[in-house]
Amino acid sequence: MKSGTKNLMARTALLVMLLLTAAGTACATVYNWSRYDLSFETPEGGFVTYNSNTRFEIQWEDMVMTVQLYSKDKNGRDEKKLLTENLQRKALGYSMYDLSQGKIKVKGFKKTYSILGTMPDGSRAIIADIVSKHQDLIIEVTVNYLYGNGEVVEDMIKSFAENKKQQPNHERKRQKVQTKQQADKQRKQQEQQQRQRPARKEKLYDA
Repeated sequence: MKSGTKNLMARTALLVMLLLTAAGTACATVYNWSRYDLSFETPEGGFVTYNSNTRFEIQWEDMVMTVQLYSKDKNGRDEKKLLTENLQRKALGYSMYDLSQGKIKVKGFKKTYSILGTMPDGSRAIIADIVSKHQDLIIEVTVNYLYGNGEVVEDMIKSFAENKKQQPNHERKRQKVQTKQQADKQRKQQEQQQRQRPARKEKLYDA
């Protein structure tokens, strides 16, 4: 086989892989808690295992996510100390080790405290407490996941948003330096994919 043909096949295969990856990122499900004007986004294919007015659980083959809603402490105690100690206690309750403080920031919220670690089975876990600016509300997100899913997990946590439009956050990622022509082409592809596969919306329990 000629080298030119090999190069063409290699470039074609790479293009197909990139398109599949891009299409995968466009497939998402948006969940709304209307009572709290709260929305967030997860990858498609998850199976909801629990859904109440303060708790939501969903799992995939390689990941489990729990969202628990709490009221803020009203006894005047130091919020940072209280939530940091709470996260540490919960992590130890799961027998997590190699603990480290997370650095996730969720747009539109007062503060996010998080802790990462390794579970006894070798999988990863993160517990994040997202503090509302506008409500007497703390959103605790716990995700147990396999290595390689870290970016997906971070995107799910960063997607949380409080707004009456019920739209999740979509943080703009840093892109590698590219020409204007490449940027325009990429933008058009993403817009086309979004039109073809709109995010599915689900209402959560609000009774």
